[in-house]
Amino acid sequence: MMAKNIIIIGAAGRDFHNFNTFYRDNTDYNVVAFTATQIPDIDGRRYPAELAGTLYPAGIPIYAEEQLPQLIASLQVEECVFSYSDVHYETVMGVGAIVNAAGADFSLLGPTKTQLKSNKPLISVTAVRTGAGKSQTSRKVIETLMNKGLRVIAIRHPMPYGDLNAQRVQRFATVEDLEKHHCTIEEMEEYEPHVERGNVIYAGVDYSDILAAAENDPSGCDVILWDGGNNDFSFYEPNLSITVLDPHRPGHELKYYPGEVALRTADVAIINKVDSATSDAIATVEGNVVKANPAATIIKADSTITVDNPELIAGKRVLVVEDGPTLTHGEMLIGAGSVAAQRYGATEIVDPHPYAVGKIVDTFAKYPHVQNVLPAMGYGEEQLKDLETTINNTDCDVVIIGTPIDLSRIITINKPHTRVHYELDEVTTPNLETVLDQFIAHHKLEKKTAVAHN
Repeated sequence: MMAKNIIIIGAAGRDFHNFNTFYRDNTDYNVVAFTATQIPDIDGRRYPAELAGTLYPAGIPIYAEEQLPQLIASLQVEECVFSYSDVHYETVMGVGAIVNAAGADFSLLGPTKTQLKSNKPLISVTAVRTGAGKSQTSRKVIETLMNKGLRVIAIRHPMPYGDLNAQRVQRFATVEDLEKHHCTIEEMEEYEPHVERGNVIYAGVDYSDILAAAENDPSGCDVILWDGGNNDFSFYEPNLSITVLDPHRPGHELKYYPGEVALRTADVAIINKVDSATSDAIATVEGNVVKANPAATIIKADSTITVDNPELIAGKRVLVVEDGPTLTHGEMLIGAGSVAAQRYGATEIVDPHPYAVGKIVDTFAKYPHVQNVLPAMGYGEEQLKDLETTINNTDCDVVIIGTPIDLSRIITINKPHTRVHYELDEVTTPNLETVLDQFIAHHKLEKKTAVAHN
């Protein structure tokens, strides 16, 4: 039989992992192309031969998703595999309709064919939507385990926007490592909060090689933590699965792919942000957890906000800069910066639209639901410069930085600014410590003197 011609539909993350784990050495299939969306300027590259394996000595081209019908026809494609996350079911099936209309089959790969197994106990932290609070949950899990004397290595969902060969396996232990690997804002927002606390985190492209490196990290490793991205399910088979839900978007946990997969496979469901959500929204989310996964342990948590200089906000006209992906494909209207502006008495949140330039104008056009806040977009140098110019153009008194990183470290802000921090604080029992104590006992992990963060 001839190999079946395949296109992998992706966004520079799950698509590469699906290829590496299921298709790379599989002679039943011939992957003729990747397509890309969500990420600016990601198409037009190739998945390199060095990563693609012996069946693909020339590598694999990457095209824009808009070209799917033409590609299916010209490349004689029999099947397209949907391979990205944080997508409404209508969008998923809309792509499926395009694929079917062009004559090809449409499919999704599940955990059995794509999850790798670690030789260390592994905890996965995922979320049902981007911006639900997954990263702060990951940090809380790591700190809790380290305080019990266990050495934890984190592995982050991929964001390989640069040289894929150079990004095959990346290790981040210091802020300087972020510069060494030429990280975008989106990457720094995920890695920097870990390394600031002295935690080691890995990411990259080939998650088999990444797992081997993490298991054998020179700092030692007792537990692997999968720090998931978007609302994707884990690349690794978890021994404990934690999924975070957001009552600011009630009902989304049953409407987005593959967030519902993450919910249905969770051992623990954390309903975050209960301090800023309505009781009706919290009840809706909790009811959906019980309906979809009645065996899951439910934990409710506050997303506790602190501000470096709250006195700068009171009585001032402020520009709020929020985490980019949370606002854009996460579809949030506000973030931590907006909450801080309201709580600390800002007189006005200034609309950045009139001051936007370049690629920030394009971002607002693509995501019209984003209104009086500025998404911290920085996938490349041009976009980062446009962000800086937009901030500095804006007629405001103070800039509130609601991103997970210190934005003033990488761009110049020409007006007073202050940074918002947010941490997970459980308000119900059982809590994460209860769950993690059971995990430690089950896996017979030896408790040592508390591990220093370095």
